Parts: sequence; C-alpha cells; structure tokens
Amino acid sequence: MTRLQNLPVSLQKSIQNRSLLKVISGLNNFNSESVSRISKASGLGGADLLDIACDPELVELAVKTSNIPVCVSSVEPKLFPNAVKAGASIIEIGNFDSFYPDGRFFSADEVLSLAFESRRILPDVVLSVTVPHSLPLDSQAQLALDLVDSGVDVIQTEGGTSSNPISPGTLGLIEKASPTLASTIAIASAFKENNFDIPVICASGLSDVTIPMAISVGATGVGIGSAVNKLHAEIAMIATVKGLRQALDSFKMFSTIN
Repeated sequence: MTRLQNLPVSLQKSIQNRSLLKVISGLNNFNSESVSRISKASGLGGADLLDIACDPELVELAVKTSNIPVCVSSVEPKLFPNAVKAGASIIEIGNFDSFYPDGRFFSADEVLSLAFESRRILPDVVLSVTVPHSLPLDSQAQLALDLVDSGVDVIQTEGGTSSNPISPGTLGLIEKASPTLASTIAIASAFKENNFDIPVICASGLSDVTIPMAISVGATGVGIGSAVNKLHAEIAMIATVKGLRQALDSFKMFSTIN
C-alpha cells in the first residue's frame, strides 16, 4: 500500500486519470482574505487540490472554504506537522518561484536534505517536492530520481518565472510554458526509463492553451498559480478555474476517444 492511497478518494481518482488540477495560492501568501477568495474559487471552479502557505489557521480556513483537499508548501519541514493536524492532505517542499527575485536559489543537495527531513518528521504523509528549474534539465531529472529513492511521492516542475515570451497570443502562451514543459518531459522520460510510476505535476506559467500539452508530454496533472491568484475579483477567479478545468477535461475526453 502506497501513501497515495491515504489521500481522499477524489484526489486518488484525479491522479489515476491524469487529470489533476491544482490551484496554487502562493508559498508566501499568508493573507487570509486572499486565501479565502482563492479557496472558494478553487472549489466552485472544479479544482481537485488547493496549494497554500504552510499555516494551520490558513489550512482550517481553506478546508472549510474550498471543500477540496489541501496541500501546504514550505521550505521549513518543521512547520508541516501542525498544518497536517489542521487538515492538510499533502506536504510540499516548494514552490521556489517566490525566492528567485531575491537571488535565493536551491541546490539539488539542499532540496534532497529538505525532503529527507520532511520524510523523517512525517513518514506516513504524502510528500511532494518541486524540482528547481534553475538546474540543467539532466540535473533536474537526476534529482527527481533521487527524490523518489528518498521516499518522495509526487514531483512538481516549475519554470514560468524564468520565461520571457516575446510573441503575442497563443505563441506567447506556449513560450511562457516552455521551461516547465521541458522539465516535465525530462523528468517523465527518466521515470519511464527507470520504471517509476510517480505522479508528475507540471506547474508554473501554464494556461488553458498549454494545459493539454503538459498532459500529453507526461504530466499527471497541472498546477496553476498566477493565472488565478493574481486576480482580485472572486467571480473572475471562478471563471478562470472553470476554464482551466474545461481545457483539461476536454483534452482528456478527446485523447480517450482517439
């Protein structure tokens, strides 16, 4: 029995169907009003998982408001136990995007150390780890393999903040997503070569245009952050999440038929 089987049934099904939609409110977003709006929009819009900052009070708020499973993100493993007690279903090392503007980067060894410590503290809780996009693609793939060997259950990619699209419209959206898509391809290929059946969440810089691409190149699901959390109106958030849900479901339906 794997730790993933301890997750809520709805979340297990979205992983099995490779249709997981995660909304990310932000590792450093401790604003309860913002988290409440994002949580409500995520639940009403059809998201499967909500990723929030690692704070017990925010977890209780998010669980109550969204009515969907909650993941907490941090780079301080000692913060995870209280968040799990408050109702978090998944703990995650990352996301790292918010640290880069300040010149803070994470090495492979540091990420591994954080994963080891998190697994030691909470041996039975599902652990997700973001692979830093600042590493070369081959190093990202190797780190992902090492993380799985250390007991990590889910791998997440990133890269949207490093992308500077120069084209308008659809082409620009593809350019924006290219770093995280490339990471997903590298990691999913490494897992396939080593017979690892581990969920890969493609996150950062995605849109309704690029979500189908993420699934087609090996992702189990997608993580959406700024496309939702940068909005201020709740109705706009709900509409955006619904649009992302539709893009994901439409692609899955089309791929099943064909």
